Amino acid sequence: MLRLSKMADYGTVVLTAMVDEPDRSRSSAEIAAAIHVPGPTVSKILKMLARSGLVTSMRGAKGGYLLSRPAGKISMADIIHAMDGPIGMTECSVTPGLCVQETACAVRANWQRVNRAVLGVLQEITLDQMVQPVIQPVDASAIVLKRQLNVAHAGTNRG
Repeated sequence: MLRLSKMADYGTVVLTAMVDEPDRSRSSAEIAAAIHVPGPTVSKILKMLARSGLVTSMRGAKGGYLLSRPAGKISMADIIHAMDGPIGMTECSVTPGLCVQETACAVRANWQRVNRAVLGVLQEITLDQMVQPVIQPVDASAIVLKRQLNVAHAGTNRG
């Protein structure tokens, strides 16, 4: 199963908590309380995001953290890279030379293709889009399939 790390997930949640008022500085404790994540975890995440240039740290009485650029200019790829490092479906799709089978691997080029596709999608989705509600139609395929099976079953019971 492909899965985003918990830190990358929390990094996204931390940043989305800052989107509504991007020019207002927030403390790590304030963000932690708002998103219900332990303070030390939020503090660690904010430091990682600051090192990557996604948030700016301000000292002093009115200090705290704020987004370093508009939410529409921060992609999911930026966030994941800040929290987890380079995005790669396999080690060889990011850094050559890590796998002894690399030169003779029959699927390496295809994994690199998959990696480029996933990275492309993550680069297109921005932080401001992540806070917008997504209206999705309900997947009714299971209901339709059950009806079709019931109709087929009823037809075989008639004779």
